[in-house]
Amino acid sequence: MKQTATFIPTLRETPADAEVKSHQLLLRAGFIRQNTSGIYSFLPLGKRVLQKVENVIREEMEAVNSVEVFLPAMQQAELWQETGRWYSYGDELMRLKDRNGREFALGATHEEVITSLLRDEIKSYKKLPLNLFQIQSKFRDEKRPRFGLLRGREFLMKDAYSFHATPESLDETYNDMMQAYTNIFTRLGLNFRAVIADSGAIGGKDNHEFMVLSEIGEDTIAYSDSSSYAANIEMAAVNVDYPVPAEAPKTLEKIETPDQKTISQVAEFLRTTADQCIKTLVFKADEELVLVLSRGDHDINEVKVKHATGAKVVELATPEEVKELLACDIGSIGPVNVPSSIRVFADHAIKSIANGVTGANEEGFHWINVTPDQDFSVEAYADLRFVQEGDPSPDGEGTIQFAKGIEVGHIFKLGTRYSEDMKATFLNDQGRAMPYIMGCYGIGVSRVMAAVAEQFQDENGFTWPDAIAPYEVHIVPVNMKDETQRELGQELYKELQSNRYEVLLDDRTERAGVKFADADLIGLPLRVTVGKKAAEGILEVKNRRTGETFEWKREELIEQVQQFFKK
Repeated sequence: MKQTATFIPTLRETPADAEVKSHQLLLRAGFIRQNTSGIYSFLPLGKRVLQKVENVIREEMEAVNSVEVFLPAMQQAELWQETGRWYSYGDELMRLKDRNGREFALGATHEEVITSLLRDEIKSYKKLPLNLFQIQSKFRDEKRPRFGLLRGREFLMKDAYSFHATPESLDETYNDMMQAYTNIFTRLGLNFRAVIADSGAIGGKDNHEFMVLSEIGEDTIAYSDSSSYAANIEMAAVNVDYPVPAEAPKTLEKIETPDQKTISQVAEFLRTTADQCIKTLVFKADEELVLVLSRGDHDINEVKVKHATGAKVVELATPEEVKELLACDIGSIGPVNVPSSIRVFADHAIKSIANGVTGANEEGFHWINVTPDQDFSVEAYADLRFVQEGDPSPDGEGTIQFAKGIEVGHIFKLGTRYSEDMKATFLNDQGRAMPYIMGCYGIGVSRVMAAVAEQFQDENGFTWPDAIAPYEVHIVPVNMKDETQRELGQELYKELQSNRYEVLLDDRTERAGVKFADADLIGLPLRVTVGKKAAEGILEVKNRRTGETFEWKREELIEQVQQFFKK
């Protein structure tokens, strides 16, 4: 492709509203342009990168017998109502009505649509397993779109759905997809880890996220420093043997603590430590208000609270709800003397406290000498806190460390979560109607592009990996007014194309400095400069990724390029 015939609007200055390097460079190098907040146009270079990411995905999906389909972006509300997600998905679901007042959603995900399709078509176990995937735009009304393509309101996604007659069949496909995803992100050159994750609004059990390690990642990964264990911090189990308290229980006593509301304030005021304080939060689990306890030096994990309570939706109670339940403000909550109708859940670490401190459910007062199971009752103990750096790894090997990550893929075992709600059944080998057992597998295609852009760059621009660079070779005649340079550049362009290389020819009449700056900014793997030595048949070559420069003879071009790309 000749640069005069395509559309690559490079920028010298960094856009002021671009926060991260990948976003800045994708704008500056002319790969994308913002249409409105969280919504982008992909320009020719960006579109080529997307297509190459898609091609890698398609190859690996087809290798595990996943077949491509294309499902509607507009989905009728009735399908989402069957699963209850029309009401529980939240404000991110973009809803609209047609001229007849019928409600629709723009596809944030496609579990309902694919399940409705299969329930009408597949009636026998003999047609299972079946694995279908698509690549199309998704729509989510993000409250705060940010970081360019990393968190947008419209984005390109690959989503696959598998249907099975037995759990063993799902396990087999899940493992195949795990390997396929590993192959995809390895081929793209990404530094990533597969981590144990929460299924969120999708539902289901047993799932993994694929995280690209990056300082700008919005997710925290907890990993072992001595093994392959890795989990999203929301799902990282806490495997700590808490000491049995040696101190004998003392008499419960209420103490005045004026204006002391936080754990640190109360601990300092009472001359104790945070790990001797009992933190109490009120959560709304579906429609029920429950008390959740943790040690004062720990943070309660809402995902674990959701699992412990069995609720579909968990959120912190409002100050008004707390006031109505316990007749006190949030800073004075405690489990002592609460009505027996209020369920109390406690983290395992609470059992290590003797003669601790907790709120008295009365403004300006706390209890001291509080002992669990003596001074208050707990319905269930569970792992309810966030893991901390330095905790033992759950697999028993090493200790936990933290890293930041960008989620680029997620695989789920959905089980019968959707098929039961939607009455999607097949006849098994005994002629009985059974709900499909399902799996779900997603990759954020446009997010992958941004993640690669974040990892493959330097101070001058992109350093795209060979697999998804928009072109392989950038030919740069320094002076298009020089007949020798111009003609040699055209010859090299045609010769490389005839050998099936993807070539970008900079045939613009720009100054050499502009051409070189743009070439570095765009970041194609190999730059071939046709300059002052063109008349001698000498080409100046640059490896964009390493910065190494060397000279090739014109007649050796194809052989050298083949060696460079190892074709």
